[in-house]
Amino acid sequence: MPQHITTRVRRAAAVAAAAAVVGVSLTACSGGTASGSGKEPQTITFAFSEANTKDTSLADAATAYEKLHKGVTITIQKLPAESVAQAIATRVQGGNAPDVFAAESGVGQVNAIQPWAKAGLLLPLTDPAIKSALEPAGLSQFEYNGKIYAVSRGSGLNGIIWNGDAAKQAGIDLSGTSTFQDVLAACDTAKSKGKTLFGLAGAVPPNPGFLAQIIASSVVYGPDPNWNSERAAGKVKFATTDGWKTTLSSIETMYKRGCFQPGATGAGFDALTNGSASGKFFGFFAPGGAAASVNAASGGHVHLTVLPFPSPTGTTYASISSDQVLAASAKTKSPKLVQDFLKWIAGPDGQKIVSQGVGYPVGTKDASALPDTYKPVASVLTSTDVRSFPSIEWANGKVTTDLGSGVQGILTGQKTVDQVLQQLDTDWG
Repeated sequence: MPQHITTRVRRAAAVAAAAAVVGVSLTACSGGTASGSGKEPQTITFAFSEANTKDTSLADAATAYEKLHKGVTITIQKLPAESVAQAIATRVQGGNAPDVFAAESGVGQVNAIQPWAKAGLLLPLTDPAIKSALEPAGLSQFEYNGKIYAVSRGSGLNGIIWNGDAAKQAGIDLSGTSTFQDVLAACDTAKSKGKTLFGLAGAVPPNPGFLAQIIASSVVYGPDPNWNSERAAGKVKFATTDGWKTTLSSIETMYKRGCFQPGATGAGFDALTNGSASGKFFGFFAPGGAAASVNAASGGHVHLTVLPFPSPTGTTYASISSDQVLAASAKTKSPKLVQDFLKWIAGPDGQKIVSQGVGYPVGTKDASALPDTYKPVASVLTSTDVRSFPSIEWANGKVTTDLGSGVQGILTGQKTVDQVLQQLDTDWG
């Protein structure tokens, strides 16, 4: 389904220090033909993170490409999930970026590609096949001045990663048509069973910030899909938009109602996967690929699916995006090989592998071709009740970072809703 978007932001940890990099060589296998002319190095580095060790989609893609291209070696550099955005940004801006690395499309995050493209730090991807593959996702988020600088890892729903089987055993049944009042009632039911409804990585700002954005997809952008362009034109503000006040107030209400696990404000990402796998709570907030990741990690004992977050007001709008991307350094010594690798990633064979960590291949419209985690919401993919992820068109990464830390402050009583929204307006400039 096309997404009419210009830029994209996802999660990033507000950690200033670069992460340590561990290199693991994937040796080349026989078969296929060598990429490029052979005059450039046929070994490249590939940096990314895995929030769950069972999510091997990117490493599997590298291995598959090696098998098809005799003589090529792709050296994997795995980075901690909590600090990958800042780690990549530090290296790109410092001039020692990996040949290929995970990033975000758009402009509004510390690891977003458009500012780097503007600074001449990224390799332009000129193969027409890459452009064609990206068209279903909306080209503008991958471009700068008409040139492509990244390929998508796939499309996915941003929402609740949901353990429906465990929830039903506790008498809880949320679906794509549930309301916010259903959510609050489910929080009460979960507590009566000695559980909590949702897990929250409250100590990592991107996670509460992500929750705010999936709620805002309905409350702000549902009734006003042009809110970002209006904010850019100075016609609206965070602080004076009722939808943004409702968004943050709703999270505060959920916290006070006991919808999040004990110690949520101090929890990290590991609390989400561990808690969902052990049944301590029934859902958490993440891009849709996390469902498949946790399912794999459980060895078949857990079956998670993906749900949009029920709107606190009016219609629920699902957030669908294709913003998790792979880009390449302008300083790579193997530009032909790198471009061929990214072309393969963008194509059907590459998408079949890498999209497992995100959701489904870019442009998928056939419901029968969707992974099991998406089957309960297959109709959402062609629905008109769909919006792109809010921060796609935000002015800069500080807006996103301060939203996440602001939600933290609201939950710990250190900030008010009004203070957070005023800060976002200041950040926007």
